[in-house]
Amino acid sequence: MATAERVKQDMPPKGGYRKINFARVFPKPFASSRALVGTYIVCTGVGWYLYLLNDRLVDKYQVESRSSLIAITPLLDAEADREYLKQLRKNRETEEELMKNVKGWKTGTLYGEPIYKTVDKKELIEPGLNEYYVHAPDKVLYDRVYWHKYL
Repeated sequence: MATAERVKQDMPPKGGYRKINFARVFPKPFASSRALVGTYIVCTGVGWYLYLLNDRLVDKYQVESRSSLIAITPLLDAEADREYLKQLRKNRETEEELMKNVKGWKTGTLYGEPIYKTVDKKELIEPGLNEYYVHAPDKVLYDRVYWHKYL
């Protein structure tokens, strides 16, 4: 068993402990405010320069894209009109084929009576969607009517 004579007590070092520093110490700044403002100005200038270069390039691409669209639009319109007239002719031929055995049936009329009496025979009367797609599969009409569901 240890006796009180053998235990050595902890004492402060000679001269005492050093003073506790509790004063507020600010960290050293990363850079001076002038250096930070200068860096900001240089980076902003370089960014604007690169933006303007890219903007010119984008403008050039947009002009080219619009020009090509303007150039090809009449061709696309003509093709769409051609397909429209081909479908009307196909509808007319199908009607003739279906009604060839019906007596008194004249294609484009209702039992020999013109549907529109005041319209010139040379004038095109555009059919509605149901009449236009009458001989097409149902899916084709639904795709045309509900095209926005595929967006």
